[in-house]
Amino acid sequence: MRKTFMLAAGAAIAICAGPALSADKQVVIVVKGLDNPFFEAIHQGCEKWNKENPNAEFECFYTGPASTSDEAGEAQIVQDMLSKPTTAAIAISPSNAPLIAQTIRSANPTIPVMTLDADLSAEDAGLRKTYLGTDNYKMGYRIGEYIKEKKPQGGKICTIEGNAAADNILRRAQGMRDALTGKEGLKALAGEGGWTEVAGCPVFTNDDGARGVQAMTDILAANPDLDAFGIMGGWPLFGAPQPYRDLFKPLADKIASGEFVIGAADTIGDEVAIAKEGLVTALVGQRPFEMGYKAPAVMIQLIKGEKVEDPVFTGLDECTKDNADTCIQM
Repeated sequence: MRKTFMLAAGAAIAICAGPALSADKQVVIVVKGLDNPFFEAIHQGCEKWNKENPNAEFECFYTGPASTSDEAGEAQIVQDMLSKPTTAAIAISPSNAPLIAQTIRSANPTIPVMTLDADLSAEDAGLRKTYLGTDNYKMGYRIGEYIKEKKPQGGKICTIEGNAAADNILRRAQGMRDALTGKEGLKALAGEGGWTEVAGCPVFTNDDGARGVQAMTDILAANPDLDAFGIMGGWPLFGAPQPYRDLFKPLADKIASGEFVIGAADTIGDEVAIAKEGLVTALVGQRPFEMGYKAPAVMIQLIKGEKVEDPVFTGLDECTKDNADTCIQM
């Protein structure tokens, strides 16, 4: 377990990453980590809202731990933000959903709390007012449909996931399994619909791109007859794009023919370029900028006691080699 002083220091560094304060009250966005370009897109959405609302009563304030893998650091920041008198509402992307739920319970906040990008588990959903972000089950289901289209008879597959306690990733993986098998709720595939998850899978990478590429390298070496990867986040592609390319260039012809299939989440960084190069079968992407841009307005609605839908879904972008030039909707 990390020492308390290390956790506090890391949290303090991350909090300083936000913009200089100007408004009396803040609507706060806490993300899983500042080292991920997906969350930087959320930051840019938050900043755009600030620029368009210079005289607003509230300022959008973006923060998070330095590293996406620092679950305890994120929980500490949430606790700190909830205790600040300037925080008028908070939107949280939980890296570890149970830990963040525990943090919210302990703080017992009187301000509106919502989730962003990743939700709390169903049993803890009452702790927040709404969820703003991707329909993660639908996202995973579309990934599964792309894989199944190429391999209708099934095959051997490995699922690459991020954090084992991240609700959004778990929902995507469930959606993919449901799409592949036509059955709901299977936690692992053992021949259903013709699909089997190989030993050692799913692999949890803690959102680390290089770790994801290494895991896929190891899985391919141990399973030369593997048919597919289902990647529930784009970490290996945007976090380690060149190692990813190096790994899959030898399989380019098999990917092109559908003999080997890779369905992956997200459309950021080098991902669309990799799709254009034919080194991934399909990408199903989120709209993080839209999340960051919409979050302040939703939080202000909650502050005012206005009715807000639950959930509030943002859209999906779907990219393949054939539509890579036009697949991103802004």
